[in-house]
Amino acid sequence: MSLALLGIFFAALICGLPLFAAMLATAISGFALIGDFSQFRIMIQQFYGGMEPFSLLAIPYFILVGELMGSAGLTNRLLTFAEALVGHFKGGLGYVTVVASIIFAGVNGSAAADASAVGSIMIPAMKKGGYPPSYAAGLTAGSSLIGPIIPPSIFMILFGAMTKTNVGALFMAGVLPGMLLGIAFMVMHRISAYKLNLPTVNSEFSFSKLLTATGGAITSLVAPGIIIGGILFGFMTPTESGAIASLYVLAVGFLWTRELTWKDVKKALGNTVRLTSVIFVVIGAATIVGWILASEQIPQKLAPIILEYAKTPFMVLLFMSLIIFIVGMFMEEIAALVLLTPVFAPLAVAAGIDPLHFGIVMTLNITIALITPPMGACVYIVSSIGSVPLEKMFKHIWPFVCVAIACQFMLIAFPSISLWLPRMLGY
Repeated sequence: MSLALLGIFFAALICGLPLFAAMLATAISGFALIGDFSQFRIMIQQFYGGMEPFSLLAIPYFILVGELMGSAGLTNRLLTFAEALVGHFKGGLGYVTVVASIIFAGVNGSAAADASAVGSIMIPAMKKGGYPPSYAAGLTAGSSLIGPIIPPSIFMILFGAMTKTNVGALFMAGVLPGMLLGIAFMVMHRISAYKLNLPTVNSEFSFSKLLTATGGAITSLVAPGIIIGGILFGFMTPTESGAIASLYVLAVGFLWTRELTWKDVKKALGNTVRLTSVIFVVIGAATIVGWILASEQIPQKLAPIILEYAKTPFMVLLFMSLIIFIVGMFMEEIAALVLLTPVFAPLAVAAGIDPLHFGIVMTLNITIALITPPMGACVYIVSSIGSVPLEKMFKHIWPFVCVAIACQFMLIAFPSISLWLPRMLGY
């Protein structure tokens, strides 16, 4: 039945239906396959129930923080700080891009927002500095994958809401994997910098320039500090930290940088409502399909099949990661996450895999799909921003995909990378 529903879903997308409508069509078809149309009333209950968890309220706040930071001039200050920190290395602009993505990841939890915010500034700068356009765009798209891994993370919020896993613990479990991903892209860029003979930004490191840049960026760095620190020390829930960070950026934008206007706030609120609505409608529609799969005991039927061939937690995670990777190549990421999590989470528990470990593996798997052809959303974003043809993007994006997959393999092989920090903090 699960294969039949997947086929119906892709057929609906090919016919041009919006994503949430394709999900609803799949749900209706699921009831038809079951043969019990009396359960149609459950559709409304599940649709709104999928959007009900309190933790999901953090999503619009994190989106709003990212929107406001750009208008308040805080994003540019972060980039200036990153340039002063790593701009003296060969190929310095590439390092700036990765470091900026790491910092910006601590604000909004979205790869698409990371690619848009950092890419709109760094891709033109790298092209002007002599970087091949396809490489500049590829590095930006690859670095944006750090966004959903380092806390806060929209994907982790969704995973936590669906599996009843502590979102704060998931956030802490993502810190080291996010740093691993950032280091991996820096190592890759270092090799490319010498191969392509890329220029430096600054001739030499200047402590005074770094000090000045740090002073200018301190107000920007407080925002991720509020979010991560509040959760880390138990002062706030993710939703509360997002709300307070939003108020902080508003105050800084109006009273400190004085670059924020009411017109900017109105635009940021409009974008937040639009993006949040898209996410929540997809969640609601996908929840119905997930309920149908659960009611038909699809996870329980799949478990013996998978566990027959995958005898260890390592093999189970590899097998599930392969399936998630393939599905993510052809399905919108949030839809894939909401649909596959109810199926695979029980299998992970049955295989003895820690929910936090599985959550990070699942999140990174879904995130990699953001730069994987043909559906990779971040590829389309940076292609548009950098004026790089899609065919060139798809041709040159695979090295970045391979680096991310290598990090994924390390996470699967060494669970302590994701579990050490939350266990140390008592989660």
